[in-house]
Amino acid sequence: MALSIKPLADRVIVRAAAAEEKTKSGIIIPDTAKEKPSRGEIVAVGEGKTADSGSIIKPQVKVGDHVLYGKYAGTEITVDGEDLLMMRESDVFAVLS
Repeated sequence: MALSIKPLADRVIVRAAAAEEKTKSGIIIPDTAKEKPSRGEIVAVGEGKTADSGSIIKPQVKVGDHVLYGKYAGTEITVDGEDLLMMRESDVFAVLS
């Protein structure tokens, strides 16, 4: 799916993973108690950050990477009816393999 939005500079757009529906022991979690997910998939990446020298620092993440990010990182946006997160690449903690 092609997004109709292109992030600028060092920003990335992440599709958050679905919140857990039940615990490992099988207890169903109600909607009011679900925590925000802290993992997701990169769906768009900006060109990179501009250094003081004027050169572009390429991003370390790419489209399709599954990542971990801060619990309250990013700004929630809606693009083409889909809820996504826009954040700086520095808000991404790790790429999952």
